[in-house]
Amino acid sequence: MKESIWGWWFIVLGLTIMVVVVLITDMTTTSEQDYYMIKEISSSSMIEAVDYSYYRNHGELRINAEKFMENFIRRFSEVITINKTIKVNFYDLYEVPPKVSVEVSTSSTQYIVDYGDMSFNVENRLDAILEMYEKDDPKKE
Repeated sequence: MKESIWGWWFIVLGLTIMVVVVLITDMTTTSEQDYYMIKEISSSSMIEAVDYSYYRNHGELRINAEKFMENFIRRFSEVITINKTIKVNFYDLYEVPPKVSVEVSTSSTQYIVDYGDMSFNVENRLDAILEMYEKDDPKKE
């Protein structure tokens, strides 16, 4: 009987710790996490949106702006959590040369502490340029 009560208390303690951890992570948002997430998502979305037929014909990089936005939103929605309100804005979408500016505004859900309303916003803006480096071609020499 004693062992079953201890087992029950361990389960209750584990669930309590999990709830506290979930609440703390839901309340906290760091600018650094958002920045690196936006950076990785925008670079991979730009690479995925490269127009290879234009590159073969003209020899310079070009991205499809609609495909970039679609890929960015798809990848971003896979990573974010439900409890935050997020607003994504796209500025300066240039296809040739490939340059994008993305702004992500994250608003945490509001918590009422001591009858005071507490909320916070984190805004990150990233400018990304896709560059091409040519390898030394021995045929050109």
